[in-house]
Amino acid sequence: MSRTAVLVSCAELPSGDGDDDAVVPALSALGFSVSWAPWDSDYDFAAADAVILRATWDYPARRAEFLSWCESVPSLFNPAGVVRWNTDKSYLVELLDAGLAVVPTALVEPGSPASFPSSDFVVKPSVGAGSRGAARFASGADASAHVAALHAEGHTALVQPYQSSVDSAGELALVYLGGLYSHAFAKGAMLGSTMDAAGLYLEEKLTPASPPADVVALAEDVLDAASALLGILRAELLYARVDVVRGADGRPLLLELELTEPSLGFRQADEAAPMRFASAVRQQLA
Repeated sequence: MSRTAVLVSCAELPSGDGDDDAVVPALSALGFSVSWAPWDSDYDFAAADAVILRATWDYPARRAEFLSWCESVPSLFNPAGVVRWNTDKSYLVELLDAGLAVVPTALVEPGSPASFPSSDFVVKPSVGAGSRGAARFASGADASAHVAALHAEGHTALVQPYQSSVDSAGELALVYLGGLYSHAFAKGAMLGSTMDAAGLYLEEKLTPASPPADVVALAEDVLDAASALLGILRAELLYARVDVVRGADGRPLLLELELTEPSLGFRQADEAAPMRFASAVRQQLA
C-alpha cells in the first residue's frame, strides 16, 4: 500500500536546495508517494502519512505562525514540541546547565544590557537560520549597536566567544537518523560567506568527514541529554544534526544541535544514506 510523504519547504525554495534530491527515489522505493510543498501553501498536510520538515528556512521572521502550523500537522517530523524547543537557541543554555560541553553562551534579553568577552566573539539572534543576523567582533569591541538592532527586531541576542578553530578546521556536522549515527561532513567557516540567491542562508563549503572518537562521544551525549530534556526517546527523532567545533584547549564543543530543518549533507554522504533516511521514516510511522 502506497503512503504519502511530503517534504516541506518554503515559497522561495519550493523543492529545497538540491541536497534532498536523492531522498525522493529512496522514499519511493520503500512505498511512498513523494511530493514537495511550502509549509504555508494550501497543501493538505493533515492527509499525508509523513510530513517532513526539510527547507522551511523562512520561519525565523514568522516563527509564531510557523509553530502554529507545526502544531496543526498530525504526522510532523520532527514533532512540533521538538521544533518549538529547537528553533530558539536558548536551548544551548539548557544543555550547558545539564553539564554538556557547549560553546559558552550568554543570553541577552530585550531591554537587558550586554557584556562581551575579552576575546573575539560572535553575536547572533536566538531565533535564526543560516547564520543570518550573526556577526563577529574583535577582542575589546563594543557590539551594543548590533545587540540593540537584534532587540529592535524582537530577538534575544546570544553572545559567544569566537572559536578560532573554525578558521582552520571548520565545523564537524554529525547526522543521526532515527537516533542512530549515519554520516558526517565538515563545514567551512560561514561568517563572511555569501548569501544564497534566495537570501535565506549563507553558502557553505561542505566535504565528507570521518569524526574522531571524542567528537562522536560528545554528539552521543548531546542527543541523550536533549532527548531527556524533551521527554522523548532518541529513536523518536527522525533526524538530528550535531555541529561540533574545537575549543581553545582542543576539546570538542557543541556549537548547535539542529532538530528542525537542517541540511543533512546527503551530497557528502555515502550512497546508502538516503535509504537510511527513508528507512528511518518507515520506523517513525511504525
